[in-house]
Amino acid sequence: MPSQRQTLLIEFLQTDLAVSSEAIAMGMRKAEQATNLLPMALWQYGLVTTEQLSQIFDWLEEFGPAAS
Repeated sequence: MPSQRQTLLIEFLQTDLAVSSEAIAMGMRKAEQATNLLPMALWQYGLVTTEQLSQIFDWLEEFGPAAS
């Protein structure tokens, strides 16, 4: 079951960055379900741009561990 933070991150990716569900699913498989690795997996496989990766890190910083 996904954590609240993971759910919020996925919602952010879909809503704010328009990352597809398929891309997120692939990123999750590559990151082996570790939320903290999902942004890097998405970027590594070309599913988000460097600019989007920066936005994701900004979001994670704002909604970090306290949102878990």
